[in-house]
Amino acid sequence: MSSYANKGDLTTGAIRGHLIRLSVPMVWGIFAIISFQLVNTFYISMLGTDPLAAITFTFPITYIIFAVFMGFGIGMSSVISRLIGKKLAGENTSEDIRRVTTHGLVMVVIASAAVTIAGLSLMNPLFRMMGANDVMITMIDDYMHIYFIGTTFICLPIVGNSALRASGDTMTPAIIMTTAAVANALLDPLLIFGLFGFPRLELQGAAISTVLSNGCAMIAGLCVLHRKSMIDLSHLKDLSRFSDSAKRLLFVAIPAGLTSGLPAILNSAIIALLSKSGAAPVAAFGVVTRIEAFVFIIMMALSVGMGPIIGQNWGAGRHDRVRETLKLALIFCVVWSIFVAITLYLFRMPIASVFTQDTDVAKYIALYLVIVPFSYPLANIVSGWGSAFNAMGKPQYSASMIFLKMIVILIPAVHLGYNTYGITGVFAAIAIVNVITGIAFHLFGWNRCTQKAVAPHPSPV
Repeated sequence: MSSYANKGDLTTGAIRGHLIRLSVPMVWGIFAIISFQLVNTFYISMLGTDPLAAITFTFPITYIIFAVFMGFGIGMSSVISRLIGKKLAGENTSEDIRRVTTHGLVMVVIASAAVTIAGLSLMNPLFRMMGANDVMITMIDDYMHIYFIGTTFICLPIVGNSALRASGDTMTPAIIMTTAAVANALLDPLLIFGLFGFPRLELQGAAISTVLSNGCAMIAGLCVLHRKSMIDLSHLKDLSRFSDSAKRLLFVAIPAGLTSGLPAILNSAIIALLSKSGAAPVAAFGVVTRIEAFVFIIMMALSVGMGPIIGQNWGAGRHDRVRETLKLALIFCVVWSIFVAITLYLFRMPIASVFTQDTDVAKYIALYLVIVPFSYPLANIVSGWGSAFNAMGKPQYSASMIFLKMIVILIPAVHLGYNTYGITGVFAAIAIVNVITGIAFHLFGWNRCTQKAVAPHPSPV
């Protein structure tokens, strides 16, 4: 654990320098994670509108799975970074760091097995409830059957890499996931279209490519964790403190996972509404959500990068450095969001033409990019505050904000919008809610963070 004494110590040194050093590698690391679905979407779009709509139906479910294990990852990063902060402040927490990391990975294996069983059992009725017809169900089954079987391979790297990032190392996880993304991009066309003697598997090929590539990332991540002495196999033999590890992790992981899954619930509701107007708006929505994921890679990287800084300084009692980190991050958030909004508006038609030749699909992609992007600055502020509160070990604030926005306000708003103005009303509702909640939640977050007397809900760490 000696590496924490140098660049892994985020409680000293320039905040701006730490943010850049931790966030920049994560730009391509997160791009690698997102590229799995983006690349899949691009190649599957070449098969036609129906396959593109079918893969769009899978996005909310795969995102929910991702969100559950992202919750584990957020919990891992939050707990480990605060333990490291306490270590840097003089406490002996080295063994706790190894124990919590090891037990956390065991929990992921158990949880992913449960997801596999539940997913295979409930797959068809779930997608029928979302509005998929018989043709769609067949194509969805081709993809999701393999995806569910490979859940452990897909999800274990998420949590293992979070432990590495908590120690101040964002470069290694970025390299691992970038390598996996390149492998997926190479395998996709071979297996989807049956090139160079490979069988033409279409959506099955995309799923196999995703599982195999992530499996390689899983093996690489475990090797690095073992080499850095962040896991200790002796804790697999002695599970006497497993409940303590689980308590520490789940305190953050459960609300963070539930919160991370809320966008998928929201998107499911939106897709169900759009499906009433045919396959074209569903396909368009699938494209624009992938575009948003791509253009905000840098924002996600910043959220991941600031997490260990906030966590370590919160654990060490350096609240002044926490506030400085938040100020720098939120300013960048607004500036980047404005730039993205202008760019998407100006190039909306060329962007649409990259993903589809269907004029109806292109029309809805362009419509979305006219209405929604200018609400991005305030929408992303909400996400930034959510990440910050998770890192502080205060997931109750993050969960409350996101739940209120997406479930209590936005789902009724998009229904009202659709019933009033159709698809245009859905997109307008998204933008309006982004603006209103962004302003309100920023005022709430900054007020809670700057109140020195506030130390609610003591965490187990």
